[in-house]
Amino acid sequence: MREVHRSQLQLGEVAIDKVWINPKSRDDIPAVLKGLQHIWCDEVSREQLYALLDEHILPEADRTVGRPGMDLWQVLVLGVLKQGLGCDFDRLHELTNHHDTIRAFLGHSDFGDKTHYEYQTVVDNVSLLTPELLSAVGRLVVESGHKVAKKKPGEPLRGRCDSFVVETDAHYPTDVNLLWDAVRCLVRETGRAAEKYGMHGWRQWRHLTREVRKLFNKVRSTRRAKRHPERVEAYVERCRALVERADSTLDALRKQGAAEFTCRSIAGFVAHGRRQIDQVERRLLRDETIPHEEKVFSIFEEHTRWISKGKAGTPVELGVPVALIEDQYQFILHHKILWEGEDVDVAVPMVQEAQALYPELRACSFDRGFHSPANRVRLDGLLDVNALPGKGYLSKANQEREAEESFVAARRAHPAVESAINGLEHRGLDRVRSHGADGFVRTVALSVLAANLHRIGLLLQKQERKRRQRVA
Repeated sequence: MREVHRSQLQLGEVAIDKVWINPKSRDDIPAVLKGLQHIWCDEVSREQLYALLDEHILPEADRTVGRPGMDLWQVLVLGVLKQGLGCDFDRLHELTNHHDTIRAFLGHSDFGDKTHYEYQTVVDNVSLLTPELLSAVGRLVVESGHKVAKKKPGEPLRGRCDSFVVETDAHYPTDVNLLWDAVRCLVRETGRAAEKYGMHGWRQWRHLTREVRKLFNKVRSTRRAKRHPERVEAYVERCRALVERADSTLDALRKQGAAEFTCRSIAGFVAHGRRQIDQVERRLLRDETIPHEEKVFSIFEEHTRWISKGKAGTPVELGVPVALIEDQYQFILHHKILWEGEDVDVAVPMVQEAQALYPELRACSFDRGFHSPANRVRLDGLLDVNALPGKGYLSKANQEREAEESFVAARRAHPAVESAINGLEHRGLDRVRSHGADGFVRTVALSVLAANLHRIGLLLQKQERKRRQRVA
């Protein structure tokens, strides 16, 4: 049984619009809470928010029966706080149970209310937030933020578009250590499943893991592996034997009615193991070059990409690029995850999707990485000011185009987008530890929403400080 938000106050509970937030504080918590408070205090925005929460979070569940669950408003507050602070679930769990202001936003009083949230309760409820919900709430937040920033009706929006790599929770990959990852996880999962269902052949699965690790340590260095091909052969043959044994055990587990999740997990590690055995043999024993499209850079986060932008001090980044558009009021209008392709492939779609959400977007600046002749032509038709700089030598016509006052002004304002990127990296997008592509998408959307709410909070705190100075 869930409610969007409990309307009846309990004894000692303070209404959200009455919760005092220190306008002088420079910590992130008051700024994020101030943004949430502003959305809640606007009756129209609050009703729209409640409708979105009710529509997207477990819409198939009957909210009138069952045990009491966390209010949908509480779920949103916790999700935004986690990414707004860039913290993990351990810190969020501690704040949820012991931070008075946060507990006031969750609807708990400091008078006899001993409600305690378990760690797993916090994790499971925050995971209910969907990217579609967060995108819809984000549009609501940006529209409210424009009012706070005193944007005039009909005033055109000027955007800044850039991309950055959001790292996944992946170590530096080689075919040898990825084979070790696959086999050790395969042996562990198969051994535990065999113990549970009373199957023979895996009693010494822990010993088998140690045996493979010893063989791996002898070949983990490429230089050492190439000097001793017999060690590579021993490592590969031991791994192949274990993979084939696990595959035969998988058939027996399915016949015994083992859990589908267990069977799917073992089958996945079998596939990873066979692929890595093939690539290790081809590269180290046959001296072949593995094509880039055949490589996998993490068996745990399979969406991880190998990004090499030639940055000084950062030759390689392991993650997924994310493109974003920020407006002149420092609100992030739109973001897009680049599962494949490069910046040049998303320049036009980014502007089209952003204009579908915000038709007032009439100008946008880019880096040279987004340029192509086709992109320039298409963007000229979408924007009044298309500040897309060309690559290489410029013709006289292009030089005159880039010397125009509107183009120069847009290019001078463009570096400010790096501040938005830095802010997102401080809100959990330096390294995403959520598992899987779904967790990655949810984390990125939550970080963007938290950044926009944080921006609203900063504007309101600044306005409050100025108001107090005038009174004084």
